[in-house]
Amino acid sequence: MKLTILGTGTSFGVPQIGCRCEVCRSSDPRDKRTRCAAVVESSGGTRLLIDTPPELRLQLIASGVDRVDAVLFTHAHADHTHGIDDLRAITSRRGAALPMYGPADTLEQLATRFPYIFDVRMRPLPGTSKPEGEARPLQEGKVVRIGDVDVLPIAVPHGAATVFAYRMGPLAYVTDAKRVPPRALEQLRGVRVLVLNALFRTEHPTHLSIPEAVQAAAAIGAERTYLTHLTHDNLHADLEAELPPGVTPAFDGLTIRID
Repeated sequence: MKLTILGTGTSFGVPQIGCRCEVCRSSDPRDKRTRCAAVVESSGGTRLLIDTPPELRLQLIASGVDRVDAVLFTHAHADHTHGIDDLRAITSRRGAALPMYGPADTLEQLATRFPYIFDVRMRPLPGTSKPEGEARPLQEGKVVRIGDVDVLPIAVPHGAATVFAYRMGPLAYVTDAKRVPPRALEQLRGVRVLVLNALFRTEHPTHLSIPEAVQAAAAIGAERTYLTHLTHDNLHADLEAELPPGVTPAFDGLTIRID
């Protein structure tokens, strides 16, 4: 299994518009963070895209990804969904709708915002094209098989909202969680590689802080934990140096192989 981290930034992205802080002016490419997304590829070749952020086209080009077999949405916030139109290049090449999985309310919101993607009655004019999506709602805790990958949706709180984390065998991807409740903790135990959101050093009402993420990673017990959804508060090199063994900040374009 291979995981490619497409984007690792908070909803503002890094650098932030108009900011002149040390991180936003950094020459370290690891401090350039687009909004969060990832691609998981199984040994059998199934490719799953997690979220469609605004920079999706640039992310897929940079990572050399020209095909995915399905999309897993974590939730409906704009920084995780508003690049969905970039899937047009993929669905046009497929010649068929792309399965799009996620919480039922997320898919309903996307169908309202982007009806032309999901409504089969809305056909493009001759000589034009549009993204084609097929909504497939998931139930928390119920495994679905996509290609040759078993995907377990795991509910985690994101303020007043509920977000789906995803476990795929030895890998788990958790973003925009405020905490990891006991049921989710049990569902995540045993993973070897964990991707986990971490925002500020101080507490935030809807996201894990960096100290909280480190504690959650220790409770889950993965061999390797990669922090994502990071802000411009930390230089990558400085944060990497202070994190405990087995925990490291992710960066855009990072590829992780899990044997």
